[in-house]
Amino acid sequence: MLELNKWFFAQLANFLLLLILLNIILFKPLLRIFKERDAGINGALDSARSMDKEKEDIMGQIDVKLTEGRIKAKTAFEELSKQGMEIQKQALTTAQNEAAGLNKSAKDELVSAMEKARVSLRSDVEAFSKQIVEKLVRV
Repeated sequence: MLELNKWFFAQLANFLLLLILLNIILFKPLLRIFKERDAGINGALDSARSMDKEKEDIMGQIDVKLTEGRIKAKTAFEELSKQGMEIQKQALTTAQNEAAGLNKSAKDELVSAMEKARVSLRSDVEAFSKQIVEKLVRV
């Protein structure tokens, strides 16, 4: 059988004393360090998650603002294009009216020049015919 002598109790007391001392000196500080490290890691992970969520929110806001900006730009472009087309139509209409007016005035001038030429030619024809008649009568 197992004999229990005084050395057994001395070693048991020594073991228990070392266990208590190691618990106070080594195990509790290590456990506290591990808990602090876990808390720091979890805090960093939570912070990273919250920053990621903020990033996603900000990216969503940026996308919304970009979409609004594109829509505004497209609307402004279309409006300015319409205004440009309107100005172009007005300029074309004005140019056509001016060209028509110039064409009409040129035609009027041509008609009056033709009338003057006809009148001049008639008087010349009459003068020539009188001269021919006079020359024929003299002969």
